[in-house]
Amino acid sequence: MAHPPHSPGFLALVKDAKSRVREFTIEEYRARLARGEAWVLIDTREDHEWEAGHLPDAIHISKGIIEREIERAFPDQATPLVLQCGGGFRSALAADNLQKMGYTNVVSLDGGYTGWVQRGLPVEKG
Repeated sequence: MAHPPHSPGFLALVKDAKSRVREFTIEEYRARLARGEAWVLIDTREDHEWEAGHLPDAIHISKGIIEREIERAFPDQATPLVLQCGGGFRSALAADNLQKMGYTNVVSLDGGYTGWVQRGLPVEKG
């Protein structure tokens, strides 16, 4: 299902958030994992997106509840977190909020699920 173009207001919010958020490319993220770095991958997409397919080893905490649930799931604010969504916009917004909450090692995955799939990388269903 094709999504309509993003609205100017949404894009302005994302641009602002990305000015404060660190991003990994998919290649950089995979290289870090290959070197043995331990990152927690959080898929911030909606339930129906998660069910249709997600990255291996991801956990699901949607953008709608991540600020409410993150401290319970990861009380250590230094936990290395990579947030991922469909393309890297919602995850940047969520990463910005987590930083405001005191999380110090949060990264957004640029390209997200769409970029991962476009590269032919493995996904899981359900």
